[in-house]
Amino acid sequence: MNVTEVYKGIAHIYNEGNFSGNGSIGVLDIPPSLNKAINILTVVILFISMISLGCTMEISKIKTHLFKPKGVAIALLAQFGIMPLTAFSLAKMLQMDPIKAVTVLICGCCPGGSLSNIFSLAIKGDMNLSIVMTTCSCIAALGLMPLLLYIYCQGFTGLENAVPYFGIISALAFTLVPCAIGIAINHYKPNYSSVVKKAGLSILMVSGIIVFSLSGFVIKDVLWMVLTPDVVAVAALMPLIGFMLGYVMSVMCRLSPKCSRTVSMETGCQNIQLCVTILKVAFPPQVIGPMFLFPLLYYTFQCTEALLLTLGFRCYQAFKPPAEDVDVKQVEVKQPCLGPR
Repeated sequence: MNVTEVYKGIAHIYNEGNFSGNGSIGVLDIPPSLNKAINILTVVILFISMISLGCTMEISKIKTHLFKPKGVAIALLAQFGIMPLTAFSLAKMLQMDPIKAVTVLICGCCPGGSLSNIFSLAIKGDMNLSIVMTTCSCIAALGLMPLLLYIYCQGFTGLENAVPYFGIISALAFTLVPCAIGIAINHYKPNYSSVVKKAGLSILMVSGIIVFSLSGFVIKDVLWMVLTPDVVAVAALMPLIGFMLGYVMSVMCRLSPKCSRTVSMETGCQNIQLCVTILKVAFPPQVIGPMFLFPLLYYTFQCTEALLLTLGFRCYQAFKPPAEDVDVKQVEVKQPCLGPR
């Protein structure tokens, strides 16, 4: 099935009014030039963020975790097991219409993002594992994300053949190029890494403000369609469930507390830049409507919840210092992310 047929399939569902009960959620009249500008900016944001992420990765540290892959394997299982299943379950329980469901599923099937590295540092996790996990999840997503989307979309009427897998795979493959560029810069020109990251952060902030402003202008009259109770509930519950179940799963697999906190952050934090790019580029604006802003709503909740968890952990640590901080660094260096003996 080619892209045209895919869009026709989605349009057929839309015309039948299955999206929101009244068939209005997909109605969005965007001038082609403005839509193109937003698409280009979202791709630029993704490209820069992946280069910056690559600049944090060191080949030697990646090799260390790949030779002892227990922590990475558990983190991957949590990322691509817990989050897609959570997205599917919430969409089913709340009886979401197809366009909302596919948006939630795409967000749930996305790999981890660079935000998880920041929160892993804040919660005193294993930074090597966090960075390697982000790298591995981006690579694994190339095959796992389309597969998981195909499996879970079978549970929603009208989505069996309506997801543009080629566009999603292309977006995923696109992320690997800037990530590889960042790794190469960090490996061959490490002195430039900090400059690239600082410049990337500045460009990201400016681009993000522009995209947010343009998007707000475009959907100002239909913004209320995104802030419905079911969408807000999913955006609030998904990251929280990811954080909790990621930690519980790690503890059950006997990872160290430090690594368990890392897996928790990696599980709940999705690559929002990638999700926005997929929704904006792979779907026509008339189909996705204002739902391409769902990742930003998710981003708000995931940051708020991660900050609260970090604050809670820091308060706990202040009143009761954990036993793991009593000079176990040598053990963790030799055997990263292995549970207590």
